[in-house]
Amino acid sequence: MVRRLLVVACLLLLSAPAVRAEAPAPDAMEAARSLVTTMKLADQYKALLPAILLGLKPALTQDRPEIERDYDAMMPMVADAFTPYYTSMVDGIAAVYATNFTAAELRDIEAFYRQPTGQKMLEKMPVLSQQALAVGQEIGRKAADDLRQRLTEALRQKGHKL
Repeated sequence: MVRRLLVVACLLLLSAPAVRAEAPAPDAMEAARSLVTTMKLADQYKALLPAILLGLKPALTQDRPEIERDYDAMMPMVADAFTPYYTSMVDGIAAVYATNFTAAELRDIEAFYRQPTGQKMLEKMPVLSQQALAVGQEIGRKAADDLRQRLTEALRQKGHKL
């Protein structure tokens, strides 16, 4: 039983398609950049900055009020310094979309996101993602518990002491 699982896992890993390093077509990149703009991904990345800065603050300021004041005063400069990263993120995501979809498909996707239902989906996406992640984690935990129990039982039947 365990041996079969290992063989299946190895076959799945070995049969995975190779990652392509091809550059996306220019028309696909143009359509992907437009889609990324419609999806407001730059705004989503900009929303990450406060969380990043909040995470860095304790390590840098070391709970010293004089450093915290200067840290807080530097926030506008930090926001400006983060701008090139937004551009890189948007370009990188556009390239991911452009390598996975044709220009026509990207235009179709963008057309959907421009509609009221697409806008609602974009608005609800953060909550949907969190809820889907929670469901996946819970089911994954249950599956891991069940598999651990089954594998333990199978190994014990083979005479192993666990």
